This record gives sequence, C-alpha cells and structure tokens, in this order.
Amino acid sequence: MLTPYFADMHIHVGRDIYGKPVKITGSKNLTLTNILKESSRNKGIDMVGVIDSHAPAVQQEIKNLISEGKAYELTDGGIQFEEVTLLLGSEIEVYDDNCLGPIHVLCFLPTLEKISLFSEWLTTKMKNITLSSQRYYGTAKELQYKVKELEGIFIPAHIFTPFKSLYGKGVRESLEEVLDPDLIDGVELGLSSDTEMADQIKELHAYTFLTNSDAHSLAKIAREYQEIKMDKPSFKEFLWALHQLEGRKVTKNFGMNPQLGKYHTTVCNKCFSKLPSDTIECPVCGSKKIIKGVFDRIQELKQGSNFKRERPPYLYQVPLEYLPALGKRTFEKLLDQFATEMNIIHHVSFEELVKIVPEKLAHYIIQMREGKLEIEAGGGGKYGSVKSK
Repeated sequence: MLTPYFADMHIHVGRDIYGKPVKITGSKNLTLTNILKESSRNKGIDMVGVIDSHAPAVQQEIKNLISEGKAYELTDGGIQFEEVTLLLGSEIEVYDDNCLGPIHVLCFLPTLEKISLFSEWLTTKMKNITLSSQRYYGTAKELQYKVKELEGIFIPAHIFTPFKSLYGKGVRESLEEVLDPDLIDGVELGLSSDTEMADQIKELHAYTFLTNSDAHSLAKIAREYQEIKMDKPSFKEFLWALHQLEGRKVTKNFGMNPQLGKYHTTVCNKCFSKLPSDTIECPVCGSKKIIKGVFDRIQELKQGSNFKRERPPYLYQVPLEYLPALGKRTFEKLLDQFATEMNIIHHVSFEELVKIVPEKLAHYIIQMREGKLEIEAGGGGKYGSVKSK
C-alpha cells in the first residue's frame, strides 16, 4: 500500500566529524548526524537528501553510524537512521564551454559503494573533494553520463536563481544548450518560484518539480519540502516517484510564497530598491549592479501558460521560525507538546494550539497552513518577510 511521506532533498553539511568545513557558509552544528537527528526527532521529515555526501569524511561518518548499529543500508538504496531515510547526494557546480555561467546540479547515488565510486571519479574532475558545491571540470553531459552509469539520479538545482543556476545565468533560452534532456530525472524550483511560474516554460512540462530547503542550518531544514506517495522511503521509490511509475509520485509541494525568496523581484544590489526588469542603472543610488528577479527572468523565457501536465498542488508555507511572535521558548513548548514540526504545521487543531500558545500565534499557524499569510516581497539576496498584523 502506497503511503504519503515528507521529503526534503537538498540539505548541506556544515562541518564533518573532524570539525572541518564542508559547506563553508553552513552552520558549525550542521553535521551529518545532527541533520539526521533533527529530521527524525524534531522536524518529522521521512526522507532527506544530504547533498555533500561525496565528501570522504561525510561517508566515514555514515560508516561509523552503521558500525555502531545506529543506521543501516536499505536494499532499495538509501540509509535508514531512526525514523528518517538518508539519500546520498552531491551538489556540483558545472561550467563548461556551453554554459553562459555556472550551473548547480544535484546527483544522488543509491549506495555507499556507488557514492564512493562517484567521489573517486570526481577527484579527477575537481580540485577539492572535501568541500561542497565545488567547480567540476568537464562537460555537463559527461557528468550526466557518469551519474547514469552509476545508476544515479540527476536533478538541476534551484533552476531560476540569478546565480549558479540553469536559467539564471547558465543558458540563453533552453536547457538543451547544456544538458541531455533525457537524462534529467526532475528539476528543483528554488525558493523564488512556484509551479505556476515554472510551468510557463514548455520544456519543463516533462519533469516532476521538487521543492527543497537548500538548508545551511538545522533550523532551515524543511523550509520547503514535498509529500511523496511511495511504498516506503528509499532511493528506488524516490526515482519511481520522479517518473510517476506504478502510482508513485509527488502529491504536494510545500514551499514559501515565491515573494519570500531572496531573488523574486529585480532590485538594486546596493540599496535594494525594487526596479523594472530592464533597469541598467539604479535611479535611487546610481549603482549599476542590478540583480534580475526570478519573476522577470521567467517572463523572458515563458512560452505561454497552456500547462500540458497535471501538477500536484503547490501549497504556500513558511517555516515556523518566520512567524511573528514565535520565540525560542514558545517553539520548544510546541515541540514538547506535539513532537514534530510536521505535526504542528499540518495536523494540530486551532483548539489544541491555543492551549499552548497565544491566540494570535495560533491564528498565524492556521493561516500559514491555509496559505493566507500576508507577505512583503524579497529580492537581490534579501528574503521577504511575513507581515505582522
């Protein structure tokens, strides 16, 4: 029987077991073990993709958990730790002769053996295998071929972000300028776009859309995620869901309203004034450093709004930490009472909430669940915000 599971497939590792940086901008307590504990015990996420698993020290930490009896490999791929399944992934920066700018992609491998072989290959194509999101020296298609040779999954990451993404700066108009479309298993939308925006681009109709957190800290895990109908969380089931095989599929995308993303609108990178998309020089401060917003970039690329694929609902949510008046102690009280963030966000009734938190905050949580929060748009690297009433 197929069951809905929550999954966040883009989480970074800040530090390895030796205390050395993996994602330099990641939190120091964002270790592989802490990610698994936070996801299982507090977040209530059923499957996570840790996309720095190519780093040898991260693989060693997984092996240590297995040798200690705290985790084990699944027959269908992935690592089980308590109530969460780990998929072994790698975020890689591609910048070959066909790219206008660097592109980030996610590669998932089914087993420790496969990710180890992938890492060995990457050492011939990358200067520092111990770090996250490193520049890969080779063609994008060559990378795709290697991932498929190792029975992996290939997903372009945060495809509209102005920097280091497929449509942000990577291609002029089409993904076929750089990638083999037949070797793409799905695409990740990123924080500044949603299903309706992305589906204006015809060549994306063939792919399942993913919404992931790109977490650089424990708190940011599951700020975006999806509900996936599977037999159980595993590598094989995830792959089948991406291609909608035998009833497996993404059934809901949960993401922040695109206006909350850092790059939704076109802004001046110096004074953050919101500007028309064709602005060359900021009329407010005179800066010529203009960051084109995701909304405006999609307007350049769109080919109409005749959607050719039935999509799951895209439900606007924000992390609990975004809610006005939700402090650390109140958050801890909610977790003590209701166990996980997924329970609080999806299941706990208003009547139950007001027994623990002020009525105003309970209303915020219900409004968030229903996608009714008022927000202030972000842009130019500055997040949007929830308006307090």
